[in-house]
Amino acid sequence: MINEERGLDPNKRVNGRKRQFVVDTEGRLWVAHVHAANEADGPTGCTMVSSIMWRVGERLEKLYGDQAYNGVFAEELARWSIDFEKAARPESSLGFVPVAKRWVVERSIAWTNFFRRIIKDYEYTVSSSVNWLYLANIQIMLQRIP
Repeated sequence: MINEERGLDPNKRVNGRKRQFVVDTEGRLWVAHVHAANEADGPTGCTMVSSIMWRVGERLEKLYGDQAYNGVFAEELARWSIDFEKAARPESSLGFVPVAKRWVVERSIAWTNFFRRIIKDYEYTVSSSVNWLYLANIQIMLQRIP
């Protein structure tokens, strides 16, 4: 069924599907995962770990993530002997503070927002949605070639 992969996340105000990215420092998309919005980010991120290791392998030393990935996902990375660091603003600061490590992923998400098929979630299947994310990233990287 098509509706099995959809849900409602009231905290992030997302209705439908959420996307998770693993990108490098240049913004290249390595792994994308699309899931129902009512599923938690940490446990569903664990399904990406084997894909990360298959694509990157021994070169990966550290992964950055936000508070949602601090528990189960960090433990799964520890099993693969990968360091996990929570990218958070300093506790002494007040208000909005941009975090450099988190900004890399947010920048990649913003780049994909130029593609209508990605923003409006027209896809019936999750695999189709993931493939459109890869295609959008390929186009973005091809435009960067001088």
